[in-house]
Amino acid sequence: MAAHRLASRHVERIWGRRDLSGAFAPPDGAEPIGEIWFEGAADAELLVKYLFTSERLSIQVHPDDDAAGARGHRRGKDEAWYVLSAEPGAVIGLGLTREVSRDALRAAALDGSIEQLLDWRPVRAGETFYSPAGTIHAIGGGLSLVEIQQNLDLTYRLYDYGRPRELHLDEAIAVAEPAPWTQPFAPVREGPRTILAAGRAFVLERWSFAGDAAAVLPRDSVLIPLAARGRIDGGEASEGSVWAAEGPVRFEGGGDLLAAYPRGEPSNDVLELRP
Repeated sequence: MAAHRLASRHVERIWGRRDLSGAFAPPDGAEPIGEIWFEGAADAELLVKYLFTSERLSIQVHPDDDAAGARGHRRGKDEAWYVLSAEPGAVIGLGLTREVSRDALRAAALDGSIEQLLDWRPVRAGETFYSPAGTIHAIGGGLSLVEIQQNLDLTYRLYDYGRPRELHLDEAIAVAEPAPWTQPFAPVREGPRTILAAGRAFVLERWSFAGDAAAVLPRDSVLIPLAARGRIDGGEASEGSVWAAEGPVRFEGGGDLLAAYPRGEPSNDVLELRP
């Protein structure tokens, strides 16, 4: 298969933005755009989105493979975020400030005190966060992110700041880990390759190199150029594009990109970059 560029689509969200430009400029008259989806094969393991926020997203949680499988889905939903830009004071809520019972979590969601219970963390451009399924979380306003996730569109909302949208308290509380979150992986730099995150479901890396290079990628990998630099299998690696990849892939003229591949530990036996 090598690599090919994925089609994208704009997704309107009440918390999105209208001030997007370039490849992400919304259609005339569109409502605020919150997400750009890059869709590959229906059975692909990973899904990539760009997120643009003007206000906080709902406090939510996603099921793991077992919980999702019990409802007839192929997989759960781990996800990771790479921060492209962050306005002063921008935050992401990840996990709780302390462990609580499920009854206490329900009460906090009902009375709104879950806002104070969620652990809101300042973020800056270039940071990466891996959020395993079951992590209670919310993305704050003033952020532009790349989100890499397992390919499942299933979210359980615990709290939505009074917005008139459906909540899913029973489902959310059943799958949530009502406890603090810790980063499951510390970034490791290996020459032009930096392993940013390695979780149960996928590995996320950043590659930055000059000249030509080659990689051998497992099935359902994705490549996300962070700058308009070089070519991927003969195609222009333009900023804002996303590529599906499998097997040998050639890079010409340098590159600065994210690479994600499903499951397994980061290993040169699985992935090889040769600048």
